[in-house]
Amino acid sequence: MTDMKDRIRETIEGNDVVLYMKGTKTMPQCGFSSRVAGVLNYMGVEYQDVNVLADEEIRQGIKEFSDWPTIPQLYVKGEFVGGCDIVTEMTLSGELDELFDKKGVAYSKEAAEKIREANA
Repeated sequence: MTDMKDRIRETIEGNDVVLYMKGTKTMPQCGFSSRVAGVLNYMGVEYQDVNVLADEEIRQGIKEFSDWPTIPQLYVKGEFVGGCDIVTEMTLSGELDELFDKKGVAYSKEAAEKIREANA
């Protein structure tokens, strides 16, 4: 498991934004993964997607790594942000914008506003 944790840590530390998800950013394979990938894609965030369905070790390993039982899992600059519900709430409240601003992650503020307007 140490090797698995090292692989996960390297991925998280080697990319500004990482989404562990079921499927890929262009072809999500579950509704929750699709929602988070859709938000990131719409906001123009560059991120590394990791398809947990392609590797059972990573699928289990990421849950242990974060001590979070569900997938998707979003990491920003090495920090675990949360899953679908948390990312959705943060998007709608503007907290995700604040996190991206604080961490220096590029995104479309206009797209973020449009998401909030559509869900008001």
